[in-house]
Amino acid sequence: MFSIQKFFSQDGKFFDLLEASADETRESTRLLIDLLKDRSHPHPLEEFALSRGKDKRITEQISHELVNTFVTGLEREDIEMVSYALYRICKTIEKFAERFNLAPQRLAGVDFHRQIQLMERATATLSDMVRLLRKMPPLETMKGLNDRLQGIEGEADDVMLDLLREVYSGQYEPLQAMMVRDLYDLLEKVIDRCRDAGNAISHIVLKNS
Repeated sequence: MFSIQKFFSQDGKFFDLLEASADETRESTRLLIDLLKDRSHPHPLEEFALSRGKDKRITEQISHELVNTFVTGLEREDIEMVSYALYRICKTIEKFAERFNLAPQRLAGVDFHRQIQLMERATATLSDMVRLLRKMPPLETMKGLNDRLQGIEGEADDVMLDLLREVYSGQYEPLQAMMVRDLYDLLEKVIDRCRDAGNAISHIVLKNS
């Protein structure tokens, strides 16, 4: 009898690489939390570049393996879609770090805590989804995780409205307000990228259920 689990087990190298990429999204999140702890002066950003660079190499390796693998259990376009979606998360986190690091002392009183908490939850949920993918779980299982991710993204939208209300209230000087709005937008994009990756994973499970 045909076993879909056995068939998908041939793609172990792709699952290993996707899981490694998901790990980098969580590592970048950890680095960002550490960066926000001290705003008295700019900090070196080499670790962000290393994490993003590592994820870029993982993404490139996935593309290389797809070219050199004759048969894959998952469609090649689906593997590339998830891979690229994960890479965009690390890239956006690094962009936030670069912008924040331009003048962290101007952001001493700005609270990013609510968005960071949601980002932590989003990357953790996404990591769980990536790890389940190799098992090709029941659709209901993956849908439950994706619904959780969608809920986080919805919460992030509500938080963003609250934060923008503060920005538009006039409590920041013009230059600071511009900086804060830019950084809020980038954190919002990180969570949106997690949602996009989760949708791609759910689509794979749906097609193969």
